[in-house]
Amino acid sequence: MTPFSIARLPRIEFGAGSLKKLPDIIASYGARILLVTGARSFTNTPHWQFLIDQLEHRSVTWRHCIVAEEPSPALIDELVKAHTGDHFTAVVGIGGGSALDAAKAVAGLLQVQRSVMDYLEGVGPELPYQGPAVPFIAVPTTAGTGSEATKNAVLSVQGENGFKKSFRHDKLVAEYAIIDPDLLASCPPGVIAANGMDALTQLLESYVSTKANAFTNALAISGLQAARDALIPLYRQQGDVAQHREKMAYAALLSGITLAQVGLGSVHGLASPLGAFYPIPHGAVCGTLVAAATRINIRSMQTREPNNQALAKYLHAAEILCEKHFIDPETAFNTLIDLLAQWTEELALPRLSHYGLQSSGFDKVIANCRGNSMKTNPIVLTDDDIWQILLERL
Repeated sequence: MTPFSIARLPRIEFGAGSLKKLPDIIASYGARILLVTGARSFTNTPHWQFLIDQLEHRSVTWRHCIVAEEPSPALIDELVKAHTGDHFTAVVGIGGGSALDAAKAVAGLLQVQRSVMDYLEGVGPELPYQGPAVPFIAVPTTAGTGSEATKNAVLSVQGENGFKKSFRHDKLVAEYAIIDPDLLASCPPGVIAANGMDALTQLLESYVSTKANAFTNALAISGLQAARDALIPLYRQQGDVAQHREKMAYAALLSGITLAQVGLGSVHGLASPLGAFYPIPHGAVCGTLVAAATRINIRSMQTREPNNQALAKYLHAAEILCEKHFIDPETAFNTLIDLLAQWTEELALPRLSHYGLQSSGFDKVIANCRGNSMKTNPIVLTDDDIWQILLERL
């Protein structure tokens, strides 16, 4: 077995009803907190009033801010400036990936008094982050990004000169991740689809990552099995919906753990510039590209690296997701790609042209796609390979 290291993880409280543990956990850190939520996913539910009532019962005071879209460095700096003198004992992020990433970044900067631009990877001076960070508690209300288990806050500037980069450090890892599948009840079908395919992509990419190990492999396999069983029926609202929510919350959590430990691949490499230059939601990028990227990865390895160990992993992933044993690897690969493409269509994930991408923009996307995620793709893709991925989903 290849030696491996596992970076810090949050204390995890998982299960239906686990939100009830949150007030006592918050109070254990002190009596003054900042609540960072999405626009509606939590505050429009009875869970919000429950939390507020319980905090007041424990004499915990709170301030509230809303993050309605993917956070920008300017938003983080604005929130930090607004709350610098509030002496919060904890920051609690409740919502989708945007709310969690924003809360994570704010928690990391409240006591530091520097712009987040000083620490973003690939932008600005890239100063070493030393903290201290205010304790951060993550409560996801969607099943997709896995941000509750990671050490990075993804921040975006969208437009011609945009970027999508991470503020990343072990000190930013949540102290607690409270994963209550009941909170997914407020997710509309489009969110279920995009976030679910994000989680699936993260599980598949971390499974075939060049840094994958026995520990992360076991988690990725378990997560793929859960997503296989639950994503489509949850989207359709068929069968035991509560159980489907539970399985997708579990899959998303595992995807966050595995990506944090071993990295991702070409889909997420492309998601960074696509999300920066075009108004494409992150989950939609993942869902629309995963079949094409999987096909190009497999064909590139068959052509240039036929002994690449990731081919055996793609074969195993095909057997997991398709629930059948394959004697012929080629049949397995084709069936896996077809299944991923079928899910993309069934979940109504738009093509890239829907968001304004044209082939004339491919070169700029390709020139900006070789960040951290692309570095752990199982094979180094050529520009032509990446062009084919984009063209297939244009």
